[in-house]
Amino acid sequence: MSAEITDPELLQAGLNVAAEPREVREHAESDVLGFWVFLMSDAVIFALLFSIYGTMGNATAGGPVPQHEFKFHSAFWETALLLTSSFSYGMVSLSLKHTRHRIWPALWLGVTFCLGAGFLIMEVRDFLTLFHDGATPERSGYFSSFFVLVGTHGCHVFSGLIWIVLMGIQIAMFGLDQRTRLNLIRLGLFWHFLDIIWVVIFSVVYLGALIK
Repeated sequence: MSAEITDPELLQAGLNVAAEPREVREHAESDVLGFWVFLMSDAVIFALLFSIYGTMGNATAGGPVPQHEFKFHSAFWETALLLTSSFSYGMVSLSLKHTRHRIWPALWLGVTFCLGAGFLIMEVRDFLTLFHDGATPERSGYFSSFFVLVGTHGCHVFSGLIWIVLMGIQIAMFGLDQRTRLNLIRLGLFWHFLDIIWVVIFSVVYLGALIK
C-alpha cells in the first residue's frame, strides 16, 4: 500500500504506469519533469512582461487610457471561458485515469477546444475595437506593453488550440497508448499554466485599470 502512495508516477492523473517496467516509469517521469522545466522558463518570460507592463502603467502619452478603452464585461466572460476550459481539461485527465476508451477524452478535448477558441475570438474582437479607437501599440508605452503582454498570452492559447487538434488526430490514429497519454498530460500542464497566467492578467491589467 505504501508503494502505491509514494510512487511518483501516480502523482500524474491519467499516466497509469505503475504496472509498467521501471525504465518505462522513469522515462515517463523524465518527460513530465522536463516539461515542468519548460513551463518555468515560460513563466520567467511572463514575469518580465508583467514587469515591463508595471513600469508603463502611467505612460499613456496623453492618449487613450485603459479606464475608457477596456471592455471589462468582455474580459470577465473571457475569464469565465478560460476557467471553464481548465475544468473541461481536468475531465480529460480524469477520463484518462478511469477509462481506456478514447471517446471520453476526445469529447472533453473537443469541449476544451471550443472554449479556448471562444476566448481567443473574444480577445481578437477586443483588440480590433482598441485599434478602431486609436489605442494601438505605437500610440503609447502603456499600450505597447499591454499588447505585448496580452498578445503573448493569446499566441500561447492559439498554440494550445493547435496542439489540441494534433492530439485529437493522435488519439484517432493511435488510441490512448502510452505516448498519447504523456502528450495529453504535457498539454494539460500547458493549458492550466495559461489559465493561471490569464487570471493574473485579468487581476493586474483589467481589474487594476478598473480601480485606478
